Amino acid sequence: MEFVPAPAVHRVLCADCGTPIVPNSANLCVACLRNTVDITEGIPKQASVSFCRNCERFLSPPATWTIARPESQELLAICLRKLKGLNKVRLTEAHFIWTEPHSKRLRVSMTIQKEVLTSTILEQIFEIEYLVQHGQCPDCTKLAAKNTWKALVQVRQKVPHKRTFLFLEQLILKHGAQKDTISVKEVKDGLDFFYAQRSHALKMVEFLGGLVPIRTKASEQLLSSDTHTNTANFKYSYSVEITPICKDDLVCMPLKLAKQLSNINPLTVCSRVGNTLHLLDVGTLQTVEITSAIYWRTTFEPLATVTDLVEFTVLDVETSGKRKGKWVLADVQVALSGAFRSSKAQEDDGSMDYENSATTNQIFHTRTHLGGILQPGDSVMGYFLTHANYNSDDFALLPSHRIPDIILVKKAYPNRRKKNRTRGWKLRSIAKDSHEEGETSGARGVVGRMGGRDQKKVEEDYELFLRDIEEDEEMRGVVNLYRAKDAAPSAGSGLAGGKTRKKAQFDMDVDEAHAAAPAEDEEDDGEDEADFPDVNLDELLEDFDDMNLEEKETVPQEV
Repeated sequence: MEFVPAPAVHRVLCADCGTPIVPNSANLCVACLRNTVDITEGIPKQASVSFCRNCERFLSPPATWTIARPESQELLAICLRKLKGLNKVRLTEAHFIWTEPHSKRLRVSMTIQKEVLTSTILEQIFEIEYLVQHGQCPDCTKLAAKNTWKALVQVRQKVPHKRTFLFLEQLILKHGAQKDTISVKEVKDGLDFFYAQRSHALKMVEFLGGLVPIRTKASEQLLSSDTHTNTANFKYSYSVEITPICKDDLVCMPLKLAKQLSNINPLTVCSRVGNTLHLLDVGTLQTVEITSAIYWRTTFEPLATVTDLVEFTVLDVETSGKRKGKWVLADVQVALSGAFRSSKAQEDDGSMDYENSATTNQIFHTRTHLGGILQPGDSVMGYFLTHANYNSDDFALLPSHRIPDIILVKKAYPNRRKKNRTRGWKLRSIAKDSHEEGETSGARGVVGRMGGRDQKKVEEDYELFLRDIEEDEEMRGVVNLYRAKDAAPSAGSGLAGGKTRKKAQFDMDVDEAHAAAPAEDEEDDGEDEADFPDVNLDELLEDFDDMNLEEKETVPQEV
């Protein structure tokens, strides 16, 4: 086998440094070629990117704001678009170099290629530093300015309390319906929601229509118009009115409507409020649902609300065996709370005149739907119709034999309420109003910001709302409860959870007519009710907004 030598490699000397190199068209080595020609010329080594701190978006040239995570492909594309002269070279590789998050700097390493001489391609690696400039995008600028809304949703309910809006606030927070809201303003009978786009307002109206029975009315105001392009700028307003009937209200329907609804007894109790009204006849357990269309076609007002409830003591319970869901029909004997107290205790106790009359010690027989939870000796809240005088034509048309003396509504827990115990849970609230632009937080909610003479009434409504959440398991299932930061998990009720209020630490006396006994008699009031509805730990969520660096630093100092 004959040896064949490899072809000889001809080398020449570099024209500048004299190093032997493979011949090329420039007759220069790579080092001398880089010193002679800079392919990065025309590409800036420093640049800047705009970042909006409110919405956390970067400006993507020319005028698009994009959400991009740190060191993501989207952010890298934004950085490359900011460079001029990059179209004259070939980009082969680019990646981020790690920097401190608080440094407001971004470093990008790039590898480019360019043909410098005939058939001579030079590759070079270099770094570019970007300065992150904080500012505001046009959308956030509009939000920060006043009177820049384009659509308004006015939610109203003509009732003397705020419990409906407190409940709506929790539902809005749970479903994230407040994310497109510019601001929320409290007015006399409700709330105003401001939006930057009409579609966001329509979405809110549709959301409210799925929660409560409402009727809406739309209007628009012309701001400006262009006759040449046939365009106009409007402001839109949507009026949303919620039915005045709330949970546990006493209702007397018109006779004609009651006959149309399966001939139910006109005197009913509202057991639930959803997108329809659920009315319950406590004497027969018959229920009907009234839709928004039916109600607004034949409107009627509630006879009495929860503020008119009177406390009774159960003497005897006899179930009839009829059951419908969680309700059990039963015949009960009740008397006014404290009816059998001694005469000394009744002297100047602040009770009503009828409570000092002969009816105070009278025993009443009635039929109720609470046979499954009532036991002799329990306290129950109900409407006392014997001495009631309602301004209602429908109620006046009812025959006297169809009007019971008492209608029981819900069980009460007076022994537990008298004791000052903190709640182990709290609620969050919408912290936006006309004066501040904040995200959802645990601060004071938008309901009750007006203050003034009605502040005490708002506090009482909020306490009643918290009690409804505790006592109604279905209601707890549709709202988010958060674990209180400095409250024992096994604590009872009393804390006006989650909102910064003056009397937020302990249970407040909602009705002074049924206020707690003096401190020296608390030991004789009896033990806590065994069936008091406690909120379980598995129903609570962790409030991650409270987990910040400042709290972590203060913990070791306290220890």
